[in-house]
Amino acid sequence: MTIADTVTRGPVKKDRPAPIARTVKRRNVAGDDLGSVDLEPSIFGIEPNLAVLHQVVTAQLAAIRAGTQSTKTRAQVRGGGAKPFAQKGTGRARQGSSRSPSMSGGGVALGPKPRSYRQHTPKKMVRLALLSALSDRAATNRVALVDQWGWEGPKTKDAVAALANLKVTGTVLVVLADDETIVGRSFANLPNVKTTSFGQLSAHDVLRNDWILFSDRTLPGSDAFGAAAASASEETVSATEEATADA
Repeated sequence: MTIADTVTRGPVKKDRPAPIARTVKRRNVAGDDLGSVDLEPSIFGIEPNLAVLHQVVTAQLAAIRAGTQSTKTRAQVRGGGAKPFAQKGTGRARQGSSRSPSMSGGGVALGPKPRSYRQHTPKKMVRLALLSALSDRAATNRVALVDQWGWEGPKTKDAVAALANLKVTGTVLVVLADDETIVGRSFANLPNVKTTSFGQLSAHDVLRNDWILFSDRTLPGSDAFGAAAASASEETVSATEEATADA
């Protein structure tokens, strides 16, 4: 290999290992063991890409920032129209305004102004970061699965009992379907539990919680998840057609 070949060669693609097949125990809200379920290797079995994960989480945290901080310049501070003292004869440095940044009560030079901290992140990177986070939780056996919730009304007592029966401790991220409002209200009063839908799931949400709890309807890669997604898509199409017909 010559020096020219070394300079002109393209980037080296890293060979990553094949996805690993993993399983998770399936239980009901009473904690009874219902067997094991195979997790989708392409979602829960890849090698986490730490560089992409760091970049995406940093971008997600930056997008949360309000960016509303603001300071006043010397032109925006009230007053300072008159010359504070004579140009000569005082022995002091000449000043034309008492609102200069060098004087007390003056404006701020180069201070922060409202801005957006949002960073553009490609969709493929966002997806890879989420899959990396899910694979990390699956590798450490921090993924739990419940068959169904089956609650008739919102009760915090039922939510606490379910977490105790499932033996999940610490902070928990519960992934719910869009129509599972009763379950969401049951977990709402628990400070160590956060609820979200799979469509709103992010790598930051997965990493900041100790456990991630799915149901049969929300576990990605399962038959129930595919059926629920297809049903939601059909409902969206029907609602769009009805709105178009009414218009």
